[in-house]
Amino acid sequence: MPTLGVNIDHIATIRQARRGVEPDPVAAAAIAELAGADGITVHLREDRRHIQERDVRILRQTVRTHLNLEMAATPDMVKIALDIKPDYVTLVPEKREEITTEGGLDVVGMGDRLVEIVHQLQSAAIPVSLFIDADANQLKASAKSGAKFVELHTGNYANAIDEAQQHQELEILTKGGKVAIALGLRLNAGHGLTYWNTSAVAQIPGMEELNIGHSIISRAALVGLDRAVREMKALLG
Repeated sequence: MPTLGVNIDHIATIRQARRGVEPDPVAAAAIAELAGADGITVHLREDRRHIQERDVRILRQTVRTHLNLEMAATPDMVKIALDIKPDYVTLVPEKREEITTEGGLDVVGMGDRLVEIVHQLQSAAIPVSLFIDADANQLKASAKSGAKFVELHTGNYANAIDEAQQHQELEILTKGGKVAIALGLRLNAGHGLTYWNTSAVAQIPGMEELNIGHSIISRAALVGLDRAVREMKALLG
């Protein structure tokens, strides 16, 4: 079964609403790990709207599973990653005006610039994952970039308006997963996954890890983070 990466960005969102010190995402990461999380994911955005550099630095010292740093493919963010050295980096597209990530990285369009970034990070023993749509051209370009992983963007699947569309989007993800594995890429997925739609994605052949944040943190507000993580972890089985 896939492992569960818990994204704790929205713990920091609550903290930043008051520009205070609580709730602390570092404490949330510890609770999530004790509840069975297999990894902790954070997105250090250029506008620092939720996770702060301080958080990532402390998490690097305290996370006992693995720390996945999501970030834009920019020189400034690469510099931070090379300094902090997370267990791996996931490169994502980023627009300051977006509420949340709106789609996959355009690996084809980025060309040699992305290849250089991947090389910089992996030369420092930081494996790279590329957050992409399940598109054959993007998958082929991802393999050519030298990245070790891809994380399939599940937003279209999560936002499907009916069962027929959801099934269609699941087929796209499944076919994308087959292409990724055939190209020698390791396979993760995430974005918009909830307690109601995760199980089917977890069953895609070759799926290694699902990164889930908003749904877990939303449920945690009602039942507690420990229970929310345990319930999602159970769904992956």
